[in-house]
Amino acid sequence: MTTTSLNKGQNIMPMISITILFFMWGFITSLNDILIPYLKKIYSLSHFEANIVQFAFFIAYFVGAFVFYLLSFSKNDPISKWGYKTTIVIGLVISSVACFLFSLAAHLALSFPIFLFTLFCLGLGLTFLQVAANPFVAIIGNPETASSRLNLSQAFNSLGTTLGPALGGYLIFSMIKPGVSQGASTVELPYLALAILLLLVAVFIYFSKINTQVEETTETTKKESIFKKPYVVLGALGIFFYVGAEVAVGSNIVSYLKENYSMEEGIAAAYLSYYWGGAMIGRFLGSISLSNLKTEKKLLYMLLLAAVGFGVIFVINNSLHALSFDKVWIFLLFVALNFICLYLGKGKPARSLAIFAFVNVCLIILSLSINSPLVIWTLLAIGLFNSIMWSNVFTLAIDGLDEQTSQVSSILIMMIVGGAILPPLQGLLADATNITISFLIPMVSYAYLFFYGIKGFNIGKISSK
Repeated sequence: MTTTSLNKGQNIMPMISITILFFMWGFITSLNDILIPYLKKIYSLSHFEANIVQFAFFIAYFVGAFVFYLLSFSKNDPISKWGYKTTIVIGLVISSVACFLFSLAAHLALSFPIFLFTLFCLGLGLTFLQVAANPFVAIIGNPETASSRLNLSQAFNSLGTTLGPALGGYLIFSMIKPGVSQGASTVELPYLALAILLLLVAVFIYFSKINTQVEETTETTKKESIFKKPYVVLGALGIFFYVGAEVAVGSNIVSYLKENYSMEEGIAAAYLSYYWGGAMIGRFLGSISLSNLKTEKKLLYMLLLAAVGFGVIFVINNSLHALSFDKVWIFLLFVALNFICLYLGKGKPARSLAIFAFVNVCLIILSLSINSPLVIWTLLAIGLFNSIMWSNVFTLAIDGLDEQTSQVSSILIMMIVGGAILPPLQGLLADATNITISFLIPMVSYAYLFFYGIKGFNIGKISSK
């Protein structure tokens, strides 16, 4: 399979379309972090049982991407058969139907397993988007700046994950009046609205002019199995541990704040938006840092975007949850640390990945060692340093694969299953010990990502080309 890249002028509409797409699925994914403590309360679930929400959602990525992978060996490869645009539209329609079913299940006050099934269906829909959208962003421009474009798209994904906890927490928690609405039906309207929005985005994408074509290759030379390329396999594990760690931390912050600091769920959800908002800021900064802009312009744009990003998070949470500046100013210190780490990364994806993973290991160690409200921010700051990991691991893993890119993309998306495996493991550890110690699970994940950024990304790469 080969792809016809777009020239600079043709990139605009595809990037706008994909940017909207990344925003929507970020918003949806982060709502799971609100559903976990909410459904935990409604159905009296343990930490492990509540984290099954993430298992149901993210296991769908593995199932869906595995099917894509099997089909990639035949002429039935969805990307080759339908193209990027149609694959994305199908994913949006499936996701819209799943959100509608979720809303219906809430309206009928159905059992917890029914909610899990609808979340599984939603994950299947998003699998179509992930498999098509990530390599699409990588191929529509200069290969050298593919990581920069992915970081930009992921930044808007993080804008969605930032607004998800803030708005979702307000709608699901803050608007609930004691004694009036205590059932699962309070999530009915938010998911009905999402169903409508996803359908509208599908229509927008369908009528957008996305001209990149996917053609069947005429080359008959047998390619080396990707499983004989260690850097690809290690990169797949990198995606597993990254997604698992990011989701595990995000899934358990609300419970952590509630149990250790007696916060109400709505306020804890507002703090959670700084976790996802940090990822948004970091990805905007990473996109600029990894671009070909001159150093002076990079610094200026990074400062402006950091200020705007923080301003968006602050205004939303101060307006909805009264989180005033004196409560959140310390977050800016970690933004400054993010600047320093990007500078030390010198625009190199592997080096930046290693530095950011090392910082996250240190942040978790501090969180385990310090008995102080400062721990709130050492945990929330992890989002800032998660920021560039997905795009950097993804582009390092597909480097130099040419027509095998679609096949490897399916495998990498399969590894999103980390989001299904690690949160329940953290839940089990929390039940066996306490919520604080359970953060050892994501710490091990970041240690692996440090290894991949230092050495793993290059193992077997020279001999494979």
